[in-house]
Amino acid sequence: MSDAMTAEQPAAPAPFADAPGAVTFKKLRKRLARQAREAVETYAMLPEGAEASPPRWLVCLSGGKDSYTLLAVLMDLQRQGHLPVELVACNLDQGQPGFPKHVLPDYLAALGVEHRIVTEDTYSIVTDKVPAGRTYCSLCSRLRRGILYRVAREENCQAIVLGHHADDAVETFFLNMIHGGKLAAMPPKLLNNEGDLLVLRPLILSAEADIEKFAKHMDFPIIPCTLCGSQEGLQRGAIKAMLAGWEEKRPGQRAILANAMRNVNASHMADAALFDFKTLSPSS
Repeated sequence: MSDAMTAEQPAAPAPFADAPGAVTFKKLRKRLARQAREAVETYAMLPEGAEASPPRWLVCLSGGKDSYTLLAVLMDLQRQGHLPVELVACNLDQGQPGFPKHVLPDYLAALGVEHRIVTEDTYSIVTDKVPAGRTYCSLCSRLRRGILYRVAREENCQAIVLGHHADDAVETFFLNMIHGGKLAAMPPKLLNNEGDLLVLRPLILSAEADIEKFAKHMDFPIIPCTLCGSQEGLQRGAIKAMLAGWEEKRPGQRAILANAMRNVNASHMADAALFDFKTLSPSS
């Protein structure tokens, strides 16, 4: 394992220095910022007294459209004065063959963002341990999360911040329901098992379609994931295709499903741990 810590970087232009001036892009940028701010406020992602003592957030970058958008939106809110936090960007180089090691360090250095690049060969572990035909996602995710927790502690961060969006949450909901027999998705805010770090998802109210448009307008240096992307027949891919079919037949279906997860009626479900059915009885 090898870690590379950056030195002080000179002042650099903001992520939006070369952004398009089109009205449609400006509206998209404002919408994503507004949704992220709403998520931060609704799910109490900032601790009490954050203005006086800003927390440090480890913003996890994979090199995909979601994580680039996450960093840009957080920096946007930070500059507007709506997000009193210190951002530390982090990329985990997992040892995938052909991974362009220079792309993210160069991009982050140009922005002047405090960052850390961590190298851990989880690729070899995953491809060695997972039998042929099985998906890498579960083991890869556990290994990656453990490393990010360690880095967050080393950087004195109170939270790790991920770029999952509303579509990710909906897909996870259906995966858990169909394959796991439970109703669960991606929480906007989660406390880790050790109780010392939060996992935050500020883009949880944003649509993937908006993020994809935003990333194209911003011309981010996207790095494809050759580990997950090399596998065929993934369960998540099947769910995504199902949802895409629903969306084609009934535009707006994804947004309705995402909203449903924020509008849960426990008394109309069947979980006795969430609703007290025992004391439910007619009045005399």
